[in-house]
Amino acid sequence: MADSPTETKTTVWQRYRRLPRNVLALSFVALLNDVSSEIIYPLLPAFLALSLGASPFLIGLIEGFAESVASLLKLVSGYLSDRFGTRKLPVISGYSLSAVVRPLLAFATTWPMVLIVRASDRLGKGIRSAPRDALIVEGIPQNERGFAFGFHRAADHFGAVLGPIAGFVLLTFFAANTLAPTVGEYQRVFLFASIPVVIGLFVVAFFVHERPKVADENAEPPTISLKGFDGNFKRFLLVIALFTLSNSTDAFLLLRATDAGVSPVMLPLLWMTLHISKVVSSLVGGHLSDKFGRKTLIMSGWFVYALVYAGFAFVSEAWQAWVLFIIYGTYFGMTEGVEKAFVADMVPENKRGTAYGLYNLAFGITVFPASLLFGLAWNNFGASAAFITSACVSILAMLLLTRVRSPMQKD
Repeated sequence: MADSPTETKTTVWQRYRRLPRNVLALSFVALLNDVSSEIIYPLLPAFLALSLGASPFLIGLIEGFAESVASLLKLVSGYLSDRFGTRKLPVISGYSLSAVVRPLLAFATTWPMVLIVRASDRLGKGIRSAPRDALIVEGIPQNERGFAFGFHRAADHFGAVLGPIAGFVLLTFFAANTLAPTVGEYQRVFLFASIPVVIGLFVVAFFVHERPKVADENAEPPTISLKGFDGNFKRFLLVIALFTLSNSTDAFLLLRATDAGVSPVMLPLLWMTLHISKVVSSLVGGHLSDKFGRKTLIMSGWFVYALVYAGFAFVSEAWQAWVLFIIYGTYFGMTEGVEKAFVADMVPENKRGTAYGLYNLAFGITVFPASLLFGLAWNNFGASAAFITSACVSILAMLLLTRVRSPMQKD
């Protein structure tokens, strides 16, 4: 029988109070990092297209390449964290790199310069992500993992709520004409973006702690391959790779929103609205996945994704873009943290860093061609054809996910 509303609220609050300090600290760091990055991200497509003259194809090239670099490095970083038994060092290193290179975007005057900065920034993400995910799940029972990852993702997205507000305020202050900001006005906003992530470095250094690793002489040493993982996990990786082929950069959604009538100065607020939806749905999604199963939530989220992309194929007014962005946020809440908890359910603890690296590799293999092909389809056949094609691929992936077994939930 389903819980009553009062019982559900009490349960969620009690689960929050049981979260380990590492989860709380890493969630706060994720919030600060996203405040930093999301000052920039919602402005980047307009900056590239309107100020630097980049085409949709080039925008897809920049974002797809940057995300692929990050995803490929996550495999190596995850493996090394398993091999040497340390998670905290690569987490600090990754955040440090992002803090150094992110403000360099303020000096970019051509799209190749933006490409270099974005790729370097995402290198930092690639170094830290898989070890951080393994650190989050460390010591957490199986029936609490969905909520732990959901809480982390909610904090991350709350940072993405605050970041666009800061971007909106800064751009409004610096831009003489908010409908057509100059290159220099965008760059002044970008210069402020490294401050929160620097604060986050101190939080990781002083408040995140690793448990001492106990060596298991009978355990196989981790390898940077699929060896040692069962067929079920491998099938899951293949399905993730297929779904990601439909999942091009969100820069295209922002570009589509401008086509529908959303002005550049309103893009940070639109992005903020998306992340408010993500915050709420991440908490709910992680909680529900612990109660009703991961696969059900993931499949539902992918179906929502397909509906949203089909909607963007026909969007023609600004209010429609706002509604679609709100619905789009629920897809993240139903999938992001839930997929990570699903990975933890399927693999042994001593291989989780490598498993998260492989999970991100599956994403990275197709995220670059996804954005590249989407940009080509937009250029050659129009935006509607590109969005409809992506929706169809996501539905196919959803159907194939039925072939992946859900690991047994513990009581």
